[in-house]
Amino acid sequence: MSAAPAEPVTRCAWAEGGSQLMADYHDTEWGVPSHDDAYLFELLLLEGAQAGLSWSTVLNKRENYRKALDGFDYRKIVRYEQAKLDELMTDAGIVRNRLKVASTVKNARAFLATREEFGTFDTYLWQWVDGTPVVNRPRPTDPLPARTDLSDRLSKDLKRRGFTFVGTTITYAYLQAVGVVDDHATTCTARAGIQL
Repeated sequence: MSAAPAEPVTRCAWAEGGSQLMADYHDTEWGVPSHDDAYLFELLLLEGAQAGLSWSTVLNKRENYRKALDGFDYRKIVRYEQAKLDELMTDAGIVRNRLKVASTVKNARAFLATREEFGTFDTYLWQWVDGTPVVNRPRPTDPLPARTDLSDRLSKDLKRRGFTFVGTTITYAYLQAVGVVDDHATTCTARAGIQL
């Protein structure tokens, strides 16, 4: 007896019709609550690199970033000297924007300082929502917001702490990426397969 055919997967509009890499990211990462500081730092850097670009551009460079930035190890990145930053500016596998490259070190410093104050970055980040994800279930035709009051407030605090490339739009995308905000559409069947 043959198995029943698999039901078709419907994804959020932004992930439909794109690459398999984008579909996998949507299905396994986007909107899934993360409490892992290493992952939270990785996505913070990647979302900052996205500024002015498409997410697919940065997602396609993710593995190159991983190699270039010592696996996104903030303890190593914080020690990068100018020679390392100059080397990164010659790496075609990443976004070669001088301010974005410099922000990796600034953000590593701010990240470590925040961890020192709160014990973990996770503790700092999730306090903004009392440890519970903000779950929205927009209809597929509803536009996702570019910012919210939460992203406005968090962006302002991140900047105060020395982070860069954390404007409110980037911050909102970050909150979605790490699952503090879950904006999967009501029709998204891929969402049902995500294990929390």
